[in-house]
Amino acid sequence: MTILAVDFGSTFTKGALIADDGTVLGTASTPTTGVQGGGDILDGYRSLRAELEVPDDATVRACSSAGGGLRLAVVGYERTVTAEAGHRVGLSAGAKVVHVASGELTTADVAGVRASRPDIILLVGGTDGGNRNVLLHNAARLAKGAIGGHGAHTVPVVVAGNLEVRDEAAAILETAGRPTVPADNVLPQIGVIAPESARAAIRDAFLRHVIGGKGLSRDPAFAAMVEAATPDVVLRGVEVLASVTDGDVLVVDVGGATTDVYSCLTPGGEEATLRKDVVAPLWHARTVEGDLGLRWNAEHVIEAAAAEHLLDAVGDPAALTAYAARVHERPGSLPADDVERGHDLELARLAALVAVRRHARPAQPTESARPLADVRVLVGSGGVLRHADAAGRDHVLGAILADHAGGWKVPRAARATVDTAYLLFAAGLLAIPDATTSGAPALARTVATQTLP
Repeated sequence: MTILAVDFGSTFTKGALIADDGTVLGTASTPTTGVQGGGDILDGYRSLRAELEVPDDATVRACSSAGGGLRLAVVGYERTVTAEAGHRVGLSAGAKVVHVASGELTTADVAGVRASRPDIILLVGGTDGGNRNVLLHNAARLAKGAIGGHGAHTVPVVVAGNLEVRDEAAAILETAGRPTVPADNVLPQIGVIAPESARAAIRDAFLRHVIGGKGLSRDPAFAAMVEAATPDVVLRGVEVLASVTDGDVLVVDVGGATTDVYSCLTPGGEEATLRKDVVAPLWHARTVEGDLGLRWNAEHVIEAAAAEHLLDAVGDPAALTAYAARVHERPGSLPADDVERGHDLELARLAALVAVRRHARPAQPTESARPLADVRVLVGSGGVLRHADAAGRDHVLGAILADHAGGWKVPRAARATVDTAYLLFAAGLLAIPDATTSGAPALARTVATQTLP
């Protein structure tokens, strides 16, 4: 059995060919077709297969963030309680949270949800046995609201609130013809967050109602092969990596539009028993910094770094600022020489530092910081790091491990590495149960091990 793992990205489609013992036989990348008009997303996929010389009988496992990825709107009861829980769960499910609303929705609130153009709405509210009215009121508002998506696509709703009235809320939505997926409450009681059921429901809604509706392919084979949103899969890969390293893992993915941070932690001591946060932390978590990207948001990296007083350590802040402005205007540009490659690495260092600080610090003033001191492996990802030399990678990742002035507890004894072959997504795909891939969990661990030096 040979397995082809594929990630359909917004810019590039990546593939890894994997043998039945978990050995990676080859990796390749090709520009994603069919996203910016014309063509079909499977055109690039076929080129990838040809480059890797994939056997006709290979099993294909795929994920996708093409066409803007998964856009999620969260509607909850209180902004700092159930809506915040829904926000965190949405991120862990691989979504880009484009809107958060709380309280009883008004006409203006529904218009705000509509304007955010979500692919899926996550409706939460009330602990189990708690407030009933807000969940039912918001279900009725969403049922009546003309919230569409891509073309004629009707935005589905995942209902993951108070279990005592969840089915009633789902019935209100279904009666109005809105696709609905029920899930367990994301906040069954104060201080307890339960992400897995809602995460699975979001994945189900993404596959059944969203991925085929983005107009990326006329061939139903595309929707049939995609199993999850790419960030959801990467988080699974981080979880597998943590299991093979037997320790906490932190991953920083620096991209052209966003910088994503993933952490997989095992709390111990007081962290495990004495947390008093209203919304408990997710120990397997992802945060997305939508203003930190090396191209589309390069100027915002400079602004965020200035706010964090990080520009003082930059050799020539004026030159870096000018470079950020240029690539912001031309997001498809690549560094032309060593000077521009140095600027790219410096932007990556700043983006990574700010993103990790935001990931580590408390989401609310009353909450605790994320405990990253016991992280044993720091993994860098993203094209800028994959194509950098050892000194460049150390410039970025070493800065994170030395960020003692950042307002968070840096890892005490972590080793840093780069996922140079981009394999975490493949490990995550193999970790998803699938009848066609025998021994998939063991294969996932073998693939994840190959991301380490």
